[in-house]
Amino acid sequence: MKWQGKRQSSNIDDRRGKRSSGMGGGGFNPLLIGPLLKILFSKTGLIIVGIVVVFSVVTGTNPLSFIGGMMGGGQGFTTETNYTPTAEEDRLAEFCATILADTEEVWNQQMENYRNPTLVLFTNSVNSSCGTASSATGPFYCPADEKLYIDLSFFEDMERQLNAPGDFAQAYVIAHEVGHHIQNIMGITDEVQKLRGQLSEKDYNQYSVKLELQADFLAGVWANHSQKSNGWLERGDLEEALNAANAIGDDRLQKQAGGRVVPDSFTHGTSAQRMKWFRRGFETGDLSQGDTFGAENL
Repeated sequence: MKWQGKRQSSNIDDRRGKRSSGMGGGGFNPLLIGPLLKILFSKTGLIIVGIVVVFSVVTGTNPLSFIGGMMGGGQGFTTETNYTPTAEEDRLAEFCATILADTEEVWNQQMENYRNPTLVLFTNSVNSSCGTASSATGPFYCPADEKLYIDLSFFEDMERQLNAPGDFAQAYVIAHEVGHHIQNIMGITDEVQKLRGQLSEKDYNQYSVKLELQADFLAGVWANHSQKSNGWLERGDLEEALNAANAIGDDRLQKQAGGRVVPDSFTHGTSAQRMKWFRRGFETGDLSQGDTFGAENL
C-alpha cells in the first residue's frame, strides 16, 4: 500500500507502555471455549476480531486473563512503565492512524450519522468500558465507549502464527473492527445481543457468524471506496487481505488447534465465507449488498 505521507487520524489514544490493573489469570483449558464465547457476547457487548478465541489456542496465549478483567468491570487503573517503542512499532502506529483516518473519510461520506471511533494502542493489557483485556484477546471493539483496541504486536503474530503478512492484511483487521462500530451505530449489535437469552447456543452462533461476516463485508466496502479515492493498492494487496480472511476462518483455526471441525460451534464464519463477504464488499462497494442476516446462502 502507498500509505506514507497521507493524513493521520487525531482520534488516537496511545497507551503503549502503560500498565493496566485488574487482570485475571489461570491455566487455559480448550473445553472453556464455549463458556468464554458466552461471556464475550454477553451484555458487555465486547465484539472482537475473528481471530480471538481459537487464535488463543493456536498461539498458546491465555484468554482467561481477559475474562478476569471482564469480571472486574474494567475498574482497573493504569500506571506508567519504562517503555521505549521501536522504530517498527512507531511505523505501525503511524500506519494505523493513517488507515483510521481513511475509514473516517469513507464512512462519513457513506453514512449521514457516522461518529468517528477512537483507536486505542496498548501493550500487554488495557482497560476499556467493556472490561480489562490482555493482548491475548486480539484486536477488539467496545460498543460501550466506541473505541477500537489493538496491541501492535498482534500484527507480528498474524505474520508468524497465521502466515498472514502484509500491510493490507493489517488494514483489513482495522477496517473489520470499524465495521463493528458501524453495526453499533446502526443498532445491529444490540439486536443480535438481545437474542442471547432467546436462542440455543447453536442457533445464536449462527447470528454471531452473520455479525462477523457483515463486518468483513463492511471492511471490503471501505476498501472499495478507499481505492477509488486514493489508488493506493499495489499488486498483491488484495490477496493479502483475502489471505488474512482465510487464515481466521473458524474451520481453519479449529484444524490448526488440532481438533475436529465442529460447524455448530462456529461464531465467525468459515474461511470461504469470510473471503466471500470481504470480496463482495470490495467488488460492489454497495452497502445494500451486505445483508448477511437475510442471505439464504452465506
